[in-house]
Amino acid sequence: MRFKPAIFLALAVSVPTFAGGIYKYVEKDGTIVYTNVPPKGAQARQARKVEGDFRPAPSIEQPSRITQYTRRSLGDFDALIDEAAVRYKMPPALVRAVMHTESAFDPNALSQVGASGLMQLMPMTARDMYVKDIFDPKENIEGGVRYLRVLANEFDGDMVKMVAAYNAGPEAVKKYGGQVPPYPETQAYVRKVISLYFQYKSQAQVAAGDER
Repeated sequence: MRFKPAIFLALAVSVPTFAGGIYKYVEKDGTIVYTNVPPKGAQARQARKVEGDFRPAPSIEQPSRITQYTRRSLGDFDALIDEAAVRYKMPPALVRAVMHTESAFDPNALSQVGASGLMQLMPMTARDMYVKDIFDPKENIEGGVRYLRVLANEFDGDMVKMVAAYNAGPEAVKKYGGQVPPYPETQAYVRKVISLYFQYKSQAQVAAGDER
């Protein structure tokens, strides 16, 4: 099944060299195209530069803990996270943990393979989750949480399998009999997300206790 508008991210150079910025234009079929290559011809007439600085997505090796920086950055998206978590019946702490690991709450994060935004959606996943603008925080969060719901349905709510599939893809998890695939990055990713999940869950419980 094909969903429109689709999102296509054309990366001609590595992420750290996006000094010239990112351009955005819409194809005739409704496909939203992001590219770091200045468009030409008809595309150039309707293209516009996307505001903001684009930065590399954080590495898995970064500390698995909540810091003052991440706590401050998260505050901009708390309401959007809670709304999407309620809508798709996902634990808010898990959404925060995934977003923390994927982008450290940077809406302009980009990976070398083209994953984008707060939830680091790949263009194909964003399209399938009905995301029209991959760099719009609300749409990106909505698409990421919807995808977590899809994975929860596919893996019977098993959080470890869901998290592994978010990183490596559901087929990779199935290939290894429902276990975390033996990829160093995926195994480190799962450990980090689960660690952060318990930290965010504990933080929410403390906050709820303070309100009583």
